[in-house]
Amino acid sequence: MDDRTYTADAEPGQTVTVAGWVHEIRDLGGIAFLILRDTTGKIQVKFEKDEMDDDLVETGLGVHRESVVAVTGDVEEEPRAPTGVEITPDSLDVVAEADPELPLDPSGKVDADLSTRLDNRTLDLRKDETKAIFEIRAEVLRSVREAFRDLDATEINTPKIVATGTEGGTELFPITYFGQEAFMNQSPQLFKQLMVGSGLERVFEIGPIFRAEEHNTPRHLNEATSIDFESAFYDHTEAMDACETIVKAAYEGVAENCQDQLEALDLQDEFEVPEGDFPRLTYEEAIERINATGELDEQLVWGDDLPTEGEHALGQDVGEHYFITDWPSEIKPFYIKDHDDDEQLSTGFDMMHPTMELVSGGQREHRYDELVEGFEQQGLDPKQFDYYTKMFKYGMPPHAGWGLGGERLVMTMLGLGNIREAVLFPRDRQRLSP
Repeated sequence: MDDRTYTADAEPGQTVTVAGWVHEIRDLGGIAFLILRDTTGKIQVKFEKDEMDDDLVETGLGVHRESVVAVTGDVEEEPRAPTGVEITPDSLDVVAEADPELPLDPSGKVDADLSTRLDNRTLDLRKDETKAIFEIRAEVLRSVREAFRDLDATEINTPKIVATGTEGGTELFPITYFGQEAFMNQSPQLFKQLMVGSGLERVFEIGPIFRAEEHNTPRHLNEATSIDFESAFYDHTEAMDACETIVKAAYEGVAENCQDQLEALDLQDEFEVPEGDFPRLTYEEAIERINATGELDEQLVWGDDLPTEGEHALGQDVGEHYFITDWPSEIKPFYIKDHDDDEQLSTGFDMMHPTMELVSGGQREHRYDELVEGFEQQGLDPKQFDYYTKMFKYGMPPHAGWGLGGERLVMTMLGLGNIREAVLFPRDRQRLSP
């Protein structure tokens, strides 16, 4: 519609054509109102029954909620209208009729459970609060891309169909690839490392990852969005600096550009941009503080991974984003470099929100012999990763990086109860459609 006007742009004195969805109809007897909704907001359309064409009134008041209509008429000031203006229609065309029985109520007057919402995402995103989540998600991705470019990082796109998994194991989705066995990639880790050895040096990627983990929790997905960074000539501390910069940039972008969306979610007074440096706790300090909370049935010892309840206890104790550094080498992947002065201690780190892990990273092992040894120590066959390891024979610089869960970033930023609320069409153990 070339002559269409968005509802937010309709001003008194104009003759406009607006198009959108029928949000609500209020029939008060001699006068009735149709509330039309588009992506910019809502506008009231007034029907004075005794003064208007019967067919126009019948069409306007007989259309079902969520039908798509186009209305042409004069815009008039009306302080009692929801937006201060209303349209007196000259014509109303029903562009697409909706069924009278809707699987959920986009007006929000009747709640729907999450499963129903996910089964009917098109209708679900007609609600202001749901739409706001994805507008904020889009701003998060825009902001982090801009921040990466400020760090002189080049955006790359790596394969999602691979011959071998990044870390081996059973957390892979197998597929048939022209008669060969292949897998959906669980991480761009190996490919982004290859790129820092190229002329690009510093790279980032925002793309899907696939993990065949049989979790069924509010914070796990089988297809997720990973925000990845890798830089040559960085150590793990510089990688943490970059991580902190990116996370703060995401918050700053939302604070600056998404006030309407935050209001739709009733977060305008609660939303805060992280300030100051994120605390950096060693793994040893972390388990000591978790044990001191008394929240666990058994005390953690060196070498234990941190259980979910331990992460929650520590998060409440710290109260802000923080890093856990200097993990035991034995529980970090083969490509994470150990400290030069202590082979039992890795340069790996995690960045945590008070409620969950957001980032895993570290300095990478760039020395060929040590890298191959790491494969063997973790029971992996280096020959299966020859495309990766051989490039370390040709001058691979020291490098470091990390991966950040995009949905977890949005989930924790907005205090969502379930990570699926931050995904348009989530994939988990029970959900393959839509």
